[in-house]
Amino acid sequence: MTISRVHPVDEVLPVRQLFTFGLQHVLVMYAGAVAVPLILGNALGLTPAQVVLLINANLLTSGIATLVQTLGFWRFGARLPLIQGCSFIALAPMIMIGKQFGLTEVFGAVIAAGVITIALAPLFSRLLRFFPPVVIGSLITIIGISLMPAAAIWLGGGNPAADDFGAPANLLLGLATVAVTLVIYGKFSGFIGNLSVLIGLLVGSLIAAAFGMTDFAQVSQAAWFELSRPMAFGAPQFSLVPILIMTLAMLVIMAETTGNCLAIGKLTGKPTTQRTLGDAFRADGLSTLLGGLFNSFPYNAFTQNTGLIALSRVKSRFVVAAAGAIMVLMGLFPKLGALVAAVPTPVLGGCAIVMFGMTTVAGIQELSRVPFEGTRNAIVVAVSVSVGVLPMSFPALFAHLHGPLRLVLESGIFLGAITAIVLNLLLNPREAAAQVLAAHVELND
Repeated sequence: MTISRVHPVDEVLPVRQLFTFGLQHVLVMYAGAVAVPLILGNALGLTPAQVVLLINANLLTSGIATLVQTLGFWRFGARLPLIQGCSFIALAPMIMIGKQFGLTEVFGAVIAAGVITIALAPLFSRLLRFFPPVVIGSLITIIGISLMPAAAIWLGGGNPAADDFGAPANLLLGLATVAVTLVIYGKFSGFIGNLSVLIGLLVGSLIAAAFGMTDFAQVSQAAWFELSRPMAFGAPQFSLVPILIMTLAMLVIMAETTGNCLAIGKLTGKPTTQRTLGDAFRADGLSTLLGGLFNSFPYNAFTQNTGLIALSRVKSRFVVAAAGAIMVLMGLFPKLGALVAAVPTPVLGGCAIVMFGMTTVAGIQELSRVPFEGTRNAIVVAVSVSVGVLPMSFPALFAHLHGPLRLVLESGIFLGAITAIVLNLLLNPREAAAQVLAAHVELND
């Protein structure tokens, strides 16, 4: 008699663990989740009340998007521990559309791009065969390295233009958070050890509160309950140029979703298939469609949480689904969102140093399985990783470019993936042909 063991991705943990591990994911991604509506609202000159509306709508839709991606229904959702949030890739195009055409055109373009993404999902998922280990390893490494500027900004205080950015107090608070996280991770195992990031965040916040570095004023000012109305800014408007711009952004987002799915698949031991990718793309498209209807924006998987999975070793998709449920509650009850927002950014930066580094390690581990002797894989990795980190290393490099070309070149993950795929095909033609053929056979079995 054989006993079928549930895969760690499909394991349902006790309710207490679902909540605590899920909350850990929310705390990690919250700052990034609210950044897009904050920046867009300020860039378009919206009132504070309108910006709050965008934030609440974003949290609500992020939660729904995460539930779709993790739990899935029919052919929507990768059923992997992928937490969804507003994509930074779409931020610049949305600001451009908003300034030239208006906010209702932004939402119309988002809705149309969501529909187009659903339609393109089967076609785009076939590109998985061009992602052999040398490409996957390079891509995951680029993802980890590209996240470090965000960690540095959080560590310094969150706003590089502020007078106190990089102040010793901020750096010491982040360092204390790193120390607490590492002590918990190193000294404890099991449930407590897996909560090392959450404990680091809580202890760091308590230290900040003791020294007056935490502001809880927004908690008292936030409403107890608020429901985001669909199309609160008016009926969406649809024009060809904004739709084309947003569709291009969604193509880049699908490339990043590919990298995130491959990274999570490696970390959890559940290989990413063509069907998995197609279902993930459909979920991105559906979430983006809902985002446009409910005053929000395009969605994709947040790379910040990849490192948390590597660090905590908790691989259950139901934990991330619990995080989605928490975000839904935060969208409905703004006081909860304000309480989470009170976590100081240097504390987030301290935890991010550990987590984002773990994502990089996952890429290095994948590359360690790639043969380098007697192959040209070394040059493939060297050039693709270098090209992939160029936009992060010096963002002004592409400042003289405009429009769609700049949108593509500013995504290091997209650049690195394209470079790795092309170089692998050019420099390892026999190996690449064999890999594509093997992948084609496997995908069609």
